[in-house]
Amino acid sequence: MTKAIRVLLRRLIPATLRPTLKAMLGFKSRCPFCRSYLRAFLPSGSKTPVLQDNHVIGGGYRDNALCPVCDSLDRERLLYLFLLWNTDVFDTPKRLLHVAPETRVADILFAQTNVDYLTADLHSREAMLRMDITDIRFPDSSFDAIICNHVLEHIIDDRKAMSELFRTLKPGGWAILQVPMSPSLEHTYEDASKTTAQAREEAFGQWDHVRIYAQDYEQRLAQAGFTVDIFRWTTRPDNFGGRKNVFGLNEQECVYFVRK
Repeated sequence: MTKAIRVLLRRLIPATLRPTLKAMLGFKSRCPFCRSYLRAFLPSGSKTPVLQDNHVIGGGYRDNALCPVCDSLDRERLLYLFLLWNTDVFDTPKRLLHVAPETRVADILFAQTNVDYLTADLHSREAMLRMDITDIRFPDSSFDAIICNHVLEHIIDDRKAMSELFRTLKPGGWAILQVPMSPSLEHTYEDASKTTAQAREEAFGQWDHVRIYAQDYEQRLAQAGFTVDIFRWTTRPDNFGGRKNVFGLNEQECVYFVRK
């Protein structure tokens, strides 16, 4: 459908009737970023045997993950909805550090006048600062909030990174620290002898990963000093796409929301 036809249909069809009509035509999903109505989200994720064997959440193959219009992933949509409904980031002044920023979430946060927004990454040129999170060059208690998702599985000394995130977070501040993880494993799997890209992909599911997190991830965060709240969006689905999961979220994925 061309843009001209879409514009014409918007003019001809009253706004109040559009959701009903789209549902009747089979558009049962919706992206909270681009607001597109979709018949379904697209598959995404790796079919690497180790990810499938260990049922890794957030890293393995999912049927209903990728928005075909704006390319947002299920984990990015969950992050945005959690920020929207479960934090005060859009309401109160915040100094926020966003490590390895997700593009669509970053665009939204950058536009917030109440947020002193800083992005950082070790490699990406799109981030404002080049930063190694095992050595964050900011004083203690610098940030009201930190977002650091799908980063720690890349860091050899992840406990040092967690310590640095805790150190630079203000007392009373919060952070969202998502990682791909296996609910089937009791203990995080690491093997320092896996140093080549092929060995790491076979062992951890991706060439640049150095571990598979497990049930003890919460304990690791707590040992760094954080108070950990594990949020399961399926227990409060109203703001997250309802029972029909219209936003295409991963029903197994939890949000690791921590405080100092």
